[in-house]
Amino acid sequence: MSLLQHPLLETLAPLFDALARAGGRPLLVGGAVRDLLLGLPPTDIDVEVYGIDGQHLAAALAPFGRVDAVGRSFGVLKLRLDGYNVDVALPARYRPAAAGEPGALAEYDPSLTPREALARRDFTINALALTPSGDLVDYFGGRADLEARRLCHTSEAFGDDPLRVLRAMQFAARFNMRLAPDTAALCRTMLPASAGLPLDRIWREWHKWATLGVHPSAGLRALDESGWLALYPELAALQGCPQHPHFHPEGDVWLHTLYVCDAAVRIAERDALDARDRAVLIFAALCHDLGKPPTTIVEEDGIPRSPGHATAGVPLTRAFLARIGSPHWLEPLVTPLVHEHLAHLHTPPTPRVVRRLAHRLTPATLVQWERLVEADASGRPPLPPERPAAAHLALAEAEGAARNRPAPLVRGRDLIAAGVEPGPRLGALLRRAYEAQLDGAFRTVEEGIAWVLHTNEH
Repeated sequence: MSLLQHPLLETLAPLFDALARAGGRPLLVGGAVRDLLLGLPPTDIDVEVYGIDGQHLAAALAPFGRVDAVGRSFGVLKLRLDGYNVDVALPARYRPAAAGEPGALAEYDPSLTPREALARRDFTINALALTPSGDLVDYFGGRADLEARRLCHTSEAFGDDPLRVLRAMQFAARFNMRLAPDTAALCRTMLPASAGLPLDRIWREWHKWATLGVHPSAGLRALDESGWLALYPELAALQGCPQHPHFHPEGDVWLHTLYVCDAAVRIAERDALDARDRAVLIFAALCHDLGKPPTTIVEEDGIPRSPGHATAGVPLTRAFLARIGSPHWLEPLVTPLVHEHLAHLHTPPTPRVVRRLAHRLTPATLVQWERLVEADASGRPPLPPERPAAAHLALAEAEGAARNRPAPLVRGRDLIAAGVEPGPRLGALLRRAYEAQLDGAFRTVEEGIAWVLHTNEH
């Protein structure tokens, strides 16, 4: 399908006509053009209009239904066309943000030329445009960079917003790209400005890395090449940390983590995970071995071992997730997965084992845990992918413990009806009963009540 035949261009044709009649010169710009060239569904639909002011722009859009004005100067108008969310804007120049401001600030100027406006965009792959007649506008070599999988800044204006370095990370992950050397060098000069970035903007880029990235390892490599890996000491410490060569022929913990993150994406796509479950899996994959650097020792036989690294990784995972501004719901799901990612190595699958594991993992689930174990085991090339915890999951499914910890069979009302007085002792008996249930001491409510009453008598 040619670009002109794409449904998006057909949808935008009446809009382009209306803008042209109003005296404007519209261009489809940015991510939508990039995605069309890559054969991907376009998502960020941005139209820039040259040669008219905001008042005439708004009047031209009025026949298309509800239009919402946003931005400090109302320079962006939002509307919906045939299922697409479309942003129509005047061309803008940007000034660097002052301390305490959220980012580079747009100053809308209809007199700007397309070359001037597109030069302010972050990367050449996002500085592409399409005319209404389907001609590609490519002043900065964006199409060649797309084909070469090269991520290159468009101009020195890149330095106006330090968040663009983290955007490089998530774009590299989404499109399997490498930073151009001069772009990496520019990113390194921007490291001091990172301190002023708000956490919500940082999280937005990390979230895209996890939920949209097809090759998260490419994003992590870009983060390293940019010098910004130094902002995340928990990750930087993985570099050069040795591993047992028999179990990890791929190299150090950093390389292992890159492979595990990519394996996690393949699992997420296979299982059609939604954004939330995918984020849990990818961040668990990223963090699962954070405890290795502080626990690794090289013993007399010359073999590195990392005793207790799963436990040691929990506080480091919390620190990292806080550092990137993750939402409150993520850490309680990721940390138990990190803590238990070796559980299958220590205990063979039995009903008691999977019930207790499901309990320890809460609020994460054994289904989520098994995916992480698979990703971990599959991130060790040239060793083949494997699912070493599949038997644990199968037994958990049979026990009803795969997606939730077992519900308590014995409730307070059951014991009160059996003659136990309300109070602290009742709570203690309920806790003991639940532990006994996990161990398999009883399997029905009646058996549980009898167990409690027998225990209470003794």
